[in-house]
Amino acid sequence: MTGLPQPLRLTLPATSANLGSGFDAVGLAMGLTLTVEARVNAAASAPELTIAATGRDADRCSKMRNNLIFETYREVLQAAGRALQPLDLRLHNEIPLGMGCGSSAAALLAGVMLANHFGALGWNLQQCMQEACIREGHPDNVAACALGYMTISAETESRQVVAVTCGEGTGWKLLLALPAGSLATERARALLPSEYSRADAVYNIQRAALLAGAFAEKRGDLLAIAMQDRIHQPYRSQVCALLLPLLPLAGSEGILGVALSGAGPGVLLIAEAEAQTPELEARIRETAGDPALEILETRIAAGAVQLIL
Repeated sequence: MTGLPQPLRLTLPATSANLGSGFDAVGLAMGLTLTVEARVNAAASAPELTIAATGRDADRCSKMRNNLIFETYREVLQAAGRALQPLDLRLHNEIPLGMGCGSSAAALLAGVMLANHFGALGWNLQQCMQEACIREGHPDNVAACALGYMTISAETESRQVVAVTCGEGTGWKLLLALPAGSLATERARALLPSEYSRADAVYNIQRAALLAGAFAEKRGDLLAIAMQDRIHQPYRSQVCALLLPLLPLAGSEGILGVALSGAGPGVLLIAEAEAQTPELEARIRETAGDPALEILETRIAAGAVQLIL
């Protein structure tokens, strides 16, 4: 028993990618988290995995088959030539699944960080983030999950991820409007065209640059314009029914900006810190035409935290 790796606790934030204009480049860490407590199961004939889950979508999080956290853990260890340690996982989830809130990025990063710890790979956070980004296919959600706040990321030709963060201490409120049905990222991405006009490309480049400046300078007055988009939202609106009704709220009565959260179907609204949440929620539900619409209030948050237990 004394030779076993120490138990580990990971806390990983939800993320909202794109923020309108920053398609596949920008992500925002949010105060909703996935907490993973893991220890080696040293019992004789222990199964490879046991899971107990609480919180949002606990039944889905506790599924043993095709569990993204464990499958990532297994694959990373196999690729590194390390033995698989049977794990006992305790999960507590606050991240909406299938809503464009980065649940897969959090699970992938968790799996890589578990493999790094229990396989003694010796990777730092940058290396764990790099591995998870390769598996995700694009860096925006994973980089924000790892580093926190508003993260701008890019891949080099050799698939190395470079990233920078800003926006700490803005104090802005985040409101997530969540419809009843989820949406697979693959379906949302399939709706996008393969080519864009120069006008649409320039439109987004201008606003994505403005978006970075708005977060760096804490200029909420710029967000209504900076979060406008012609690259992905017009095409995804056909399967994200909340988007078109809620977009006009940007720049009105305490609401600074509105965008599809990731690939949708959830919608992210950034609001002034002083805005009254009950009044905002009432306006959102009225505008959406759904008095029972689920709305989660959260905040801009730090990145992944690892704690040896």
